[in-house]
Amino acid sequence: MIPGPGRFITLEGGEGAGKSTQAALLADTLCARGIPVLRTREPGGAPGAEILRNLLLTGGTDWAPGAEVLLHFAARAEHVAKTIRPALEAGMWVVCDRFYDSTLAYQGFGQGADTAYITALIGLVGLVPDLTLLLDVPDVVGADRLRGRGGASDRYERLDGAFHARVNAGFRAIAAAEPGRCVVISADQAIPLVHQEIMAAVGVRLAE
Repeated sequence: MIPGPGRFITLEGGEGAGKSTQAALLADTLCARGIPVLRTREPGGAPGAEILRNLLLTGGTDWAPGAEVLLHFAARAEHVAKTIRPALEAGMWVVCDRFYDSTLAYQGFGQGADTAYITALIGLVGLVPDLTLLLDVPDVVGADRLRGRGGASDRYERLDGAFHARVNAGFRAIAAAEPGRCVVISADQAIPLVHQEIMAAVGVRLAE
C-alpha cells in the first residue's frame, strides 16, 4: 500500500464493539506503511464539535428526537468543514470513530427519530466514506464489555438493553443496505484477529 489520494474510513458499531481500539490500530498500521493518517471521532473532532459532544454525551437535557439529530449534524458539519475535508484535500487518509451511520442507528433505530429525516440530512453532508467497517458483536457481549469498562458512563451507555439491541440491529440493516460501502467485521474475537480482518478489508476495498 502506497501513499495516494485521501481516503475516508469510518468505524461503526454499538457499545463495546472496540471501535476506538481498532481505529488506533488501523491508523498506526497505515502510518507504518507510509500513509499520512488523521484519526478523529464523532461527535467531536473539531473545537466547536467537541462543545456539542459534551452537551450530547454528558448533559442532563432530555432532547426532543429531532433536536438531538440536529445537534449531531451540527457537530458533523463543523467536523467535516474544519477537520475531515481539509485532511482529505491534503491527501491524508482519515480514520473516523463513528460518522453519520451512528446517528441513523442511535437516534433513528434506537430512539425512534424519523429515519427519512435523518437520511435527508445525510444527503446534505456532502461526504460519503470510502469504506465503513462495522464492528459487530452479539448484544450480550457488548453489554458485558460495557459493564467492564469502569469510569463514568455517558448518556447513551446508560440506556437500557432494548435500546442497544435496536441500535445493533440498525447497524446491521445499514450494512445490508449498502454492501458496496460497508464491511461487517466480527468483533467477538481477539483484538489482533479483528485488526487482521480490518486490514484485509482495507487492502481489498481501497487498494491503489
